[in-house]
Amino acid sequence: MRLTDLDKTIDDAFLEISNSKQSYDPTIQFREKGIVKNISAGIATVTGVPGTGFEELLEFPNGLYGMAFNLDEDEIGVVLLGRNDQLKAGDTVLRTHRVADVPVGDGLIGRVIDSLGNPMDDKGPISFKERYPIERPAPPILSREAVNAPLQTGIKVIDAIIPIGRGQRELILGDRQTGKTSIAIDTILNQHDKNVLCVYCAVGQRTAAVAKVISDLTEKGAMEYTVVVVTEGNSSPGLQYLTPYAATSIAEYFMEQGRDVLIVYDDLTKHARAYRELSLLLRRPPGREAFPGDIFYIHSRLLERSTHLNKANGGGSLTALPIIETQAQDISAYIPTNIISITDGQIYLSPKLFELGLLPAADIGKSVSRVGGKAQLKAYRKIAGNLKLAYAQSEELETFARFGTRLDQDTQKTIERGKRIRMIFKQPEMELVSVPEQLLVLIALINGVFDSVPLDKMARAENLIRKKASQLSKEVLHRIYASEPLNEDDEVTLVALAKEAIANIREL
Repeated sequence: MRLTDLDKTIDDAFLEISNSKQSYDPTIQFREKGIVKNISAGIATVTGVPGTGFEELLEFPNGLYGMAFNLDEDEIGVVLLGRNDQLKAGDTVLRTHRVADVPVGDGLIGRVIDSLGNPMDDKGPISFKERYPIERPAPPILSREAVNAPLQTGIKVIDAIIPIGRGQRELILGDRQTGKTSIAIDTILNQHDKNVLCVYCAVGQRTAAVAKVISDLTEKGAMEYTVVVVTEGNSSPGLQYLTPYAATSIAEYFMEQGRDVLIVYDDLTKHARAYRELSLLLRRPPGREAFPGDIFYIHSRLLERSTHLNKANGGGSLTALPIIETQAQDISAYIPTNIISITDGQIYLSPKLFELGLLPAADIGKSVSRVGGKAQLKAYRKIAGNLKLAYAQSEELETFARFGTRLDQDTQKTIERGKRIRMIFKQPEMELVSVPEQLLVLIALINGVFDSVPLDKMARAENLIRKKASQLSKEVLHRIYASEPLNEDDEVTLVALAKEAIANIREL
């Protein structure tokens, strides 16, 4: 470079610096700084930031965040959102002037994230449009519409007897290892090609259990329309507490776009225990079973966010399947009764039925859908009413039969039909049944087509009848999916197909 060119470059640089100095407008940024007073398991007490608001995020050293939970006169109780191994008393704390939020958008579909929106699946950074606060108010009553469209689970006993509608909150409860998660996962798998997005929220689950769920969803192609939000069992109680709210915000984004969404909370028992741990560490007064007095409120404000919006608000829906674990079949315990009173029905899984191999182990007597037939295709309604009555009668008569009472022919026939109903409701995990197949089997059941089939050949007979569903006419299928009631000719046709399918069952 020649000397003249160098001089010109230096002159240009000085001119640029001079212009920058003239245009520079110094501003003072004030940040409230506090000090960590003491630390316990997942909790920190902070002083020196009196302007902090409830649930505001506070920034600690090493990128750790906490959420203000207790606002006392002289100090603030903070729930830590991560590991606090390197945090110590005397460390500085900064206000962030924002609340906890989570990324939302189509980029989350197919991803596994934690409750703060960080990826956990080694697929790179999350792509998102905006961030939603984790805590959001539930839609007002005037923005809602009645639940009137079914959400098919592919499980015969649920779709026929305990129907779930889009926008409904249906509780799944039962003892440990009775198949609660299996029902929820089957429901997610059945939404394939039904234009329903799914969010699976795992709260405090074992890593191996969550990995199995993700593996099953991936293998069946369900991750194409599913978001998985995970907080592991060894995570801080603060993260476990936030997880269901974060998952709901992600689901609400899609609902507000006019889409149908299904969210599974697995499970709210661990969520309640995490909140109890936080409350006791913060020295809040304990109540029944050592839970704080507002335990009902934290679940009601979560589940009230699930609804069916009216057309003026996009017409989307958010269906919730919360899961609760009972102890020794006690559904009258504190947390189960709380959530039963919040939800629109419950599916109770009986350990006795599970031990007998009658899976899914749904106890029809203790299960209910408070939306009922309004959340069901009309073709089911006539069948379901007769089926539930026949099953209840057979169970009652079976109880009397145990005393060795001599039974007449009609009573024996009712008991035998009840046994066949029970056999038909048996369904292996991940073996989902389409609507036409379900209707064909159930109509055959209430019309006595299975009465002559030996119990050991019931599974074979059912499979033969299900194959006949492919022969249903387009007119019949249209009436079924358009939620029109089946006429007498349709029923005659269905019964004839079923009889034809098992005409030679005894010889097989």
